[in-house]
This record gives sequence, C-alpha cells and structure tokens, in this order.
Amino acid sequence: MRLLMIWVVASVACQTATHAGPVLEGSTPSVARPRALVGAIRWDAWHGDRGGPGMAVQKSLGPERWHYRLPFYAQVVSDTEVKTDGASQAVIDQEIAYAHGAGLDYWAFVTYEPDSPMSLGLQYYLASDHKQDVSFCLVTSPSNLGTKANHRQMEERLVRLMTEPTYQKVLAGRPLLYVGFITDGWVEACGGPKDSRLIFDHLRSAAQQAGLANPYIVVMDFDPQRGKELCDILGGDAISSYAASGGGEGAPYSELAQYAQGFWDRCKATGSQVVPIVMSGWDRRPRVENPVPWETWQKPGEGIQKYYQPPTPVELAAHLEAALAWLDANPQAAEARTALTYAWNENDEGGWLVPTLSEGASRLDAIRRVLRSSRGA
Repeated sequence: MRLLMIWVVASVACQTATHAGPVLEGSTPSVARPRALVGAIRWDAWHGDRGGPGMAVQKSLGPERWHYRLPFYAQVVSDTEVKTDGASQAVIDQEIAYAHGAGLDYWAFVTYEPDSPMSLGLQYYLASDHKQDVSFCLVTSPSNLGTKANHRQMEERLVRLMTEPTYQKVLAGRPLLYVGFITDGWVEACGGPKDSRLIFDHLRSAAQQAGLANPYIVVMDFDPQRGKELCDILGGDAISSYAASGGGEGAPYSELAQYAQGFWDRCKATGSQVVPIVMSGWDRRPRVENPVPWETWQKPGEGIQKYYQPPTPVELAAHLEAALAWLDANPQAAEARTALTYAWNENDEGGWLVPTLSEGASRLDAIRRVLRSSRGA
C-alpha cells in the first residue's frame, strides 16, 4: 500500500491521578483514568514535483471531480491539473495550528529514508517553533526496520527520533511506535520468527540504553487474528491497523464506521491490547483510475465500485466519539488509552482530516467539539 515506509510515534506522557477524597467504609476508591489520546496518521506525499509520489498524487487528483479533496494549500491549474506541494515550513506550521486547535494529540508519521521527499513533512515538523503543540510518533515498516544483517543503522535513527522532546509517549513515558505491513517474506528474510523477534528486542534495549522507557510497540495488520500472531512473534504490546476498510460498494459512511467499530471488537477478541483505528473515509477511486507506481497490483479501473461515501463532519465526530467511549468501556483491553485516525492526509485514498479547499476546517471543527466535551473543556 505504501512504498519504503518506516513508522514510529510522539511524546507527552500520560499521567494517572487518583481520587483524593475520603473513602467510605465498604466502598472502592475511584481512580481517574488518564485522558485518552487521539492521533492521526500522516502520509506526506504532498511535495509536488519534487518526487515520484508527489507527482503521482497530483495526477490522481487532477480530474475536476476529485478537486473537492484537495488540501488547503493545493492549487487548481485547470480541470485536469493540480499542484499539491505542501512541503514548506509555513504549511506545516499552519497544519500544526489546525491540529492543535482541534485537540489532536499527535501525528503518526509514516517514515521514510531521511533524504526522501517523503520525509520532508517530518523534517519541517521537527524544525517548527510550534511543534510542542502537537506531539509525533512514527509508523514504520520492514523496509525500514531492516533485517538481521542491517537493522542497527535503521534502529539508530528510530531511537534518535524517540528521544525528541515531542515524541508521543504512553503509560508513564513509553515511546509509542506503530509497525505495519509485515510480510511473511520479511520474517523469513530475518531468519524466521525467533530472529525477527531479536530485531524488536534489540530496538527495545537500544531505546532503554538511550535513557528512554521500554517502547510501546503496536503491530498493525488488516486482519486482527494475523495481527495477534505477528504481535506474539515480534513481542509487540498491542494491535491495530493502518485502516479498516471493509468492502462497501458506494455504501454510506455509516457502514464504514460500523465496520471499523466491529474491527475494534474483533481485535479485542484475540486477547490483545488494542489501539482502535478511526476511519475518516475510504474511497480509492482516484488511484483506481490513475494507479500510483508503488501499487503495482492495481489495474486501471479494477475495483472502481468499491468505496464509501464521505462522512459529514457530524458523522465523523460521532465515530470518534464512539472510539473514545470504547476506550472507556474496555480499559483492560486498551491500557494505552489512545485511538489512531486514518488519516490526516490520505486525500487521494479518501481519508483526511486536513482542511480542504472545498470543506475548509469543518471536519476539525466537529472533532474539536467532541474532544472538548470528552475532556470537560
């Protein structure tokens, strides 16, 4: 689904407060739960002509019928051409302001090689004078974890990013790390389950040697049972998914939300800890019409009927509210108390929170109301 990805997550420790009032005889003291954290995946192909992915998404969103998805910094050149270069300090600073205003806690950057245009979003975030307003973490994949033979160099970068002051942490200081798109081939290339586990064990050890707490590793997979199996193999802490898309054919958004909420329960049924994935949409038709180079399996037009209608801001907010309620109702299965949103800026795939030319910040406005209410603001 992505090319050459590496992932990790952001700072700000959860703290637990205990009830300080008197305890009546025969009663159980109440314990205040840490505030639930809400993150959003960032996939930063929005760098215009500076790289293949940037040019590919410009082509995908070029037809006028897709212009309603264009992020606020995009330019419409004609009915068939757009420019979507948002890789600048000014744009990232504005995105931080939008995300902070909505109450989002962190971005989970899909991370690539340092010199890739796909890393420009992360670079500008780290250089921002406002980065303390939104924490960050990483989503990483086997292509950037390396194998038994070459994982040390990859590991050094991950640990270095985890030491950033704004790296998101959970459970009293544990750096949050998402890992996904794990294939059987990668496990085999590492030497099998035992040796692939060693890569993660060594990463944990390196992080702790750098003065960090033991990383909280969330394994992502589209199938909860396989996610559980991979989590057990790799010694992960919880399971989730990059997205939960179902199989709608022009179906209303409500069906996508229902599918995602069922996915949370399926994850819980495995006995794993869970980070629920919140879906802001799923409609890949721009990529189906104009396949992107890294999705070599996609044939033009194949599967064009499989999509969901976009959410209204109210529907999206209700779905997020359901995720927060699920965290409250399932404390033993959601110890990290975080939900992850697909996505901040997967506009060509149909999932976005970033303000657009057509909608403005209406989605974030609706989310802000939910988060303020949940946090008693």
